[in-house]
Amino acid sequence: MRIAYFDCFSGISGDMFLGAMVDAGLDLGDLESELRKLPLEGWELSASDVKRHSIAATKVDVDDNSGEHAHRHLSDIAKIVEESSLDDEIKRCAMRIFTSLADAEAAAHRVTREHIHFHEVGAIDSIVDIVGAATAIHLMGIQEVYASPIPAGRGFVKCAHGLMPLPAPGTMELLKDVPIEPSDIEKELVTPTGAAIISTLASGFGAIPRMTVNAIGYGAGGRDLEQQPNMLRVLVGTKNGDNAGGVADSITIVQTNIDDQSPEAFGYVLELLMKRGALDAYFTPIMMKKGRPAYQLSVLCRHDDAKALAALILEHTTTFGVRMWEASRNTLAREYHAVETPYGSVTVKVGMAGNVHKVAPEFEDCRRLAEEADAPIRDVYAAAVRSYEDSRA
Repeated sequence: MRIAYFDCFSGISGDMFLGAMVDAGLDLGDLESELRKLPLEGWELSASDVKRHSIAATKVDVDDNSGEHAHRHLSDIAKIVEESSLDDEIKRCAMRIFTSLADAEAAAHRVTREHIHFHEVGAIDSIVDIVGAATAIHLMGIQEVYASPIPAGRGFVKCAHGLMPLPAPGTMELLKDVPIEPSDIEKELVTPTGAAIISTLASGFGAIPRMTVNAIGYGAGGRDLEQQPNMLRVLVGTKNGDNAGGVADSITIVQTNIDDQSPEAFGYVLELLMKRGALDAYFTPIMMKKGRPAYQLSVLCRHDDAKALAALILEHTTTFGVRMWEASRNTLAREYHAVETPYGSVTVKVGMAGNVHKVAPEFEDCRRLAEEADAPIRDVYAAAVRSYEDSRA
């Protein structure tokens, strides 16, 4: 299993996260190519080599040249993400981060999620940071994220809401149930964006897990600290115990049989399930007792999403109950690469385990390019595979 461990000895922010991933091997061009799928204009992405206390690091900057001063609600950001042509997995991951942030701000200000309007986080650069974090995890093929305890920082920070103690109230809400450590540095070490990213993505916090490290990256913060290097370190590698047969993990299967609902609604139900975090969902024609034709709905999901998806099924179908159980599975470790074809840029998924090596172009990219060129989609697929294979030669 491909994992990433974030060593947050000087805190974490969105740009530090991106810098660490680029420093660890994420191609900046691939990242920008994906982020350009967002319906946002007037921003530039750049990376530079810097040093913090003589340690080399990568500084990633998102420059907002749009001139806008929008204070967006969660629904506005959801619309931006949904209208993009990003992979559904990236969309779901990004919206999990934004939703965590909205819930934290709502709790801090004691209002509902819908009443929260983002100030700094609603700006284009912060949107690119958060969607960029989700994209980076996807492109690097990271399947699990872990992190060190988070240093709290001290002092006050001035923001749109006024003078705030550090960590800011919204940041503290995000760090609930996350181990934090004291710090004598009177600076904001953990930004709301950074806290939202790491608290949402990390499966656990603590010491470095048992792993074989393949890449190390350092992402620089914007300022120099006298006391210590202001950077975020990431270790990328494989979890010890993985084997050539693939990555072993477990999922929850949610299942029910439906014999009294019009199949016209099934497409809508599948769409809802995938938007809410299902890994896969499908209907299978079956024959039930007394010879009644019916459909079996099967949903594959992460354990944490099972109850919410079961509730969605009960709400949007005629079934009176669902079955749930844990299932083991083996999957290929995967990476994502952007390749250039005569039709345009295509993201390809690469699966690996031992001697197994598989390449699968992303369907949505191929469909879009096929429509634009009025070409058979199989030709776009073939061009993407050739381009990837040529890049490995």
